Amino acid sequence: MAEEIVNRVKKSRTKLLDLEDYYTELQLAKLDIVPFLYEGLILREQEFRKSADEFDWRKFEGKFVRVFCSADAIVPTWAYMLVASKLSPIASGVGFGSDREFKLTIFEEIISSIDFSQYDNERVIIKGCSKVEVPENVYLRLTAKLQPFAKSIMFGEPCSTVPVYKKPRK
Repeated sequence: MAEEIVNRVKKSRTKLLDLEDYYTELQLAKLDIVPFLYEGLILREQEFRKSADEFDWRKFEGKFVRVFCSADAIVPTWAYMLVASKLSPIASGVGFGSDREFKLTIFEEIISSIDFSQYDNERVIIKGCSKVEVPENVYLRLTAKLQPFAKSIMFGEPCSTVPVYKKPRK
């Protein structure tokens, strides 16, 4: 007689916090500012401003946009600020730099948007394996934000976790 397999993980009172769920919901886009530069190399203020004014920014509506310059050009900070001023009214978010730097920016936004009170006095598993590379710094920030609320924090998969934090008994 075969015994019924019981999923003890689902029956447990732990909550799973999976950053990948938040990340995959986002629409990501890239904007290389090289086309705004004279001959793709030199920033001339008047031409840069004109290019920015004439550019169709609507394609970035509702997206998180990574702004970068693929050319070896000297780009003053104000130029990136100008691009951000064009994107801010329509984009969900704006970040700068490499893919890794941008990912850090996105995850900071995600962590800022989480209502941690839902984890008040709960056992929480922060999911470790995902299809999206999550930089280590993100897990550190997430733990620091979650700790004041959670009863305990574990890392990994529901079937195999590593204890990270346990609230002291009063």
